[in-house]
Amino acid sequence: MTPEIFIASKAAQAVKEIYNAEVDPATLQVQVTRKEFEGDYTLVVFPLLKISHAAPDATGTALGEWLTANCPEISAFNSVKGFLNLSLSNLYWREALEGIISAGESYFTLPSTGKKIMVEFSSPNTNKPLHLGHIRNNLLGDSVSRLLSAAGNDVIKATLVNDRGVHICKSMYAWQQRFNGATPESTGKKGDHLVGDCYVEFAKMEKEDPSVNEKVHEMLVKWEEGDAEVRSLWAKMNGWVFDGFEQTYKALGISFDKTYYEHDTYLLGKELVQKGLEMGVFVQDPDGSVWCDLTADGLDRKLLLRSDGTSVYMTQDLGTAERRFAEYKLDSHVYVVGDEQNYHFQVLKLVLAKLGFDWAERIYHLSYGMVELPEGKMKSREGTVVDADDLIQDMYLEAKATSEESGKLADVSDEEKEKLYHMIGLGALKYFILKVDPKKKMLFNPKESIDFNGNTGPFIQYTHARICSILRKAGASAAVLKAVELNPKEIRLVQLLSLYPQKLAEAADAFSPAVMANYAYDLAKEFNQYYHDTQILKESDDAVRSARLALIKSVSEVLAATMALLGIELPERM
Repeated sequence: MTPEIFIASKAAQAVKEIYNAEVDPATLQVQVTRKEFEGDYTLVVFPLLKISHAAPDATGTALGEWLTANCPEISAFNSVKGFLNLSLSNLYWREALEGIISAGESYFTLPSTGKKIMVEFSSPNTNKPLHLGHIRNNLLGDSVSRLLSAAGNDVIKATLVNDRGVHICKSMYAWQQRFNGATPESTGKKGDHLVGDCYVEFAKMEKEDPSVNEKVHEMLVKWEEGDAEVRSLWAKMNGWVFDGFEQTYKALGISFDKTYYEHDTYLLGKELVQKGLEMGVFVQDPDGSVWCDLTADGLDRKLLLRSDGTSVYMTQDLGTAERRFAEYKLDSHVYVVGDEQNYHFQVLKLVLAKLGFDWAERIYHLSYGMVELPEGKMKSREGTVVDADDLIQDMYLEAKATSEESGKLADVSDEEKEKLYHMIGLGALKYFILKVDPKKKMLFNPKESIDFNGNTGPFIQYTHARICSILRKAGASAAVLKAVELNPKEIRLVQLLSLYPQKLAEAADAFSPAVMANYAYDLAKEFNQYYHDTQILKESDDAVRSARLALIKSVSEVLAATMALLGIELPERM
């Protein structure tokens, strides 16, 4: 029970006792007390004046007197112009900490909603390796899936691989013309990197001779006709890319419950287009192309089928959406796609609604801002991207260099060190990206992300390792909370620990891992201040020492659970 719910329930009892009136606690407004006033939480009195038939201050005073006299968890009050400021007692915060400890693992998940949600993310093209932009997409999709699952939903993590179309034909054509039968084995390159080189090479060929685009179009037509030679090359090069993707996903700790491939799904929407024509919501132009007129909705005409009968991305997305909702009986579907596609998803929802699907409103586009470098935007065709594999390796090297400079791992085995360097490097990368509100553009700075101080992943990892070190030295893996007085800094820590369920619900509702990232930072920062000011291992009073160990153990557990929602592991030593 949160402090707000506790106070609201007690206030409802007070109203019943004082005024002999029933009031629903859920209708009472309780908020954190503003800093300029004394108290922890404030009850808004104004809605109760129609029951009390008294002035705001008199009503607040009457309620405050009853609460302090009848609730040992409320220690003091002051009534200011219709706002009743309440101070919670040491007993309340001790009981709150005991509740967190006794809840165990159940504290870190919310009750089941009974809802089934699909989250689609990653969805790469098979003409290039994953890059920094894909990393933000993957980390957001993975973390949002974790958040929704912890918030009580049944979550399906899905990806749609764009493995056909003109983009892959460009890489195929360049490989045929200029790569002399090169393979990942013959070049020593990951398959996705080799195919990416082909795509960059095609951009050069295109500048030299624009007519190569005609050759690529011919290749695409042959693919759609099922030409054996083209299909064989397509399957071979895609196989190289899939192997490369899998290595990158594994390094990032990313997995999927369901993988869709565009070559299996691109025709799905054609039946829906035919249905739309029969319903009169689509129109066919004289050249045979099919359109949906959205001008009355403030948009424009949207192409659904080309004049030659081939499908477009929108056609495919219509078909896959219909199949997914039918197959999984989804309550909602979240697409994690950059804000450059805002228009596309606005159209998708409108077209599905015009086709009569009532679930169209339950589609949500998690529109995130692009990741940019100090030099500006990345461009795959020009080869000016930050490669995901290179970045992961660079973060590992940064973590290794920073850790070795600290000199604190002298007694750690080489195997443990390697594992730790990867954990710190990946934690730094994930946290730096996920602490930013998804809707905002972000500038990536690897060196800043690896800092062991400030709002970074390594700072939180180091805080967790510090607590583990204290507990190891205390030999108190099962510390017991005693009935001792908590000091103000300890109460502040318990207040933050108590916020976890509320923050989880807020983050899941907003599809924002940043909420949990910054909550973890606030908790880690507060602990470090507490550690700086408070004796723990050297505390002479056994009961106080035990209580402090119990408190910091809870801090470590909440930090670990919070960071796990970001896909970040916390080490026990650093």
